[in-house]
Amino acid sequence: MTTRADGRTPDQLRPVTITRHWSENAEGSVLIEFGKTRVLCTASLTEGVPRWKKGSGEGWVTAEYAMLPRATNERSPRESVKGKIGGRTHEISRLIGRSLRAVVDVSALGENTIVLDCDVLQADGGTRTAAITGAYVALADAVAWGTRQGLITARGKTVLTGSVAAVSVGIIDGTPMLDLPYVEDVRAETDMNVVTTGDGEFVEIQGTAEGVPFARHELDALLDLAVAGTTELAKAQQAALAEDA
Repeated sequence: MTTRADGRTPDQLRPVTITRHWSENAEGSVLIEFGKTRVLCTASLTEGVPRWKKGSGEGWVTAEYAMLPRATNERSPRESVKGKIGGRTHEISRLIGRSLRAVVDVSALGENTIVLDCDVLQADGGTRTAAITGAYVALADAVAWGTRQGLITARGKTVLTGSVAAVSVGIIDGTPMLDLPYVEDVRAETDMNVVTTGDGEFVEIQGTAEGVPFARHELDALLDLAVAGTTELAKAQQAALAEDA
């Protein structure tokens, strides 16, 4: 079996660490680490919803993603200083929001809003997938907090209908591989991000052939790898949430 630069096998995740309550101010907060990639995910719960949701009896979950200036090898200017949010940032923010809403019953949430802020502290590939995986745990803590405070009554329903996690996969030198660090991501022949529920159902698949088109059997192999990876991540999420249960 092929051995990668960091010693992993093609079907092996990087070491994953989920640290809850990392920030004492947010209703939910998680520092998640996929190898050297580190993302701080905070969940802020407030009463009320956007104007277009008022009176619906439903809540809203949304997300914002950002990368610190020195999260990578070279400093990147803050988008807030430039006065314009980049297309990549918008795209990832929307992806995180869609992924989390896939497992939220907004009617059970009531007219409350939860904003997930995902800030990349250090980037080594897979920042968006780490953000989604960590944001779910922060969201679960925020929902639990809101329920304890009486802000979420749920009316006999369950706010979180399942869990959600994400992982990257790709083809490197003809071999399908799981959870790509930057050194692999930049030379991947096919690059893919996969979001699934804890039950293994797909929420979103983003896949691109960077050079030569990929075959159907390669797609199947990548999806199988991804589901195996997100299944492991779902177990890590549940273990983290059970720590002080």
